[in-house]
Amino acid sequence: MAPVASAAAAILVARRRSGEQGPRLPECCRPSGLDAALEVQAAVSVQLGAGVAAWKCGLPAAGNLVLAPIYAGTVHTIDAGKQCALQARAGQARVEPELAFILGRDLPVRDRPYTPAEVDAAIARTHLALELIDSRYSNPDDASFAENLADGLLNSGLFIGPQVDAGQARAASAMAIKVTVATDKETRLDGRHPSGNPRAPLYWLAEFLRSKGLGLQAGQALITGSYAGSFDLPIREDIAIQYGDLGTLAMHFVQR
Repeated sequence: MAPVASAAAAILVARRRSGEQGPRLPECCRPSGLDAALEVQAAVSVQLGAGVAAWKCGLPAAGNLVLAPIYAGTVHTIDAGKQCALQARAGQARVEPELAFILGRDLPVRDRPYTPAEVDAAIARTHLALELIDSRYSNPDDASFAENLADGLLNSGLFIGPQVDAGQARAASAMAIKVTVATDKETRLDGRHPSGNPRAPLYWLAEFLRSKGLGLQAGQALITGSYAGSFDLPIREDIAIQYGDLGTLAMHFVQR
């Protein structure tokens, strides 16, 4: 691991552990391109010492790569209860409504490419999910794409809700998103998947990781893009999010 990547990772890891945000990385260790950013990502994983429980991904756009590991300890499941502890900012949790595809088998490193059919066959279940959004930078909009990629593209965890019908979810290119806070504050959003096909980024991720000598593991959750961008929800309130006809995710945020 290059010393520059290790130095950048040390700063980001310290902020992940403390929950404190800070300025952009020093210029001496600031990644200038995608390869350098991915090297910092890898160094963060090593220094955290936490397993990768999930991945976020999206189809490449405008020459940018969209992928980041999501670490064990930041992934919460509805099976453990509706409460989700996170680093809230000003009493608000920023989230993105997504689908989580759970792998039932490994997709290990190999010489030949993975076909979409092979990736489909590895998916055991599909769940409603919320990506938890936070940055290690005080002003991530001021950082370059490479800097944000190095930091995991604003990911701070994942809440996995109830299982849903896999066939319906696979066809869910669009769906209405209804957000209810404390039973009376309701917001309706016109939900659309950024890739059209919610599984398309999975096929790209499996093949990209394979090309880098990395694989995917059974039990990992894969999210592929928000249906309604990012929005804030209050902590210490009961939240219910309806995902079209797929189902409803009910939960409650608390400060970590």
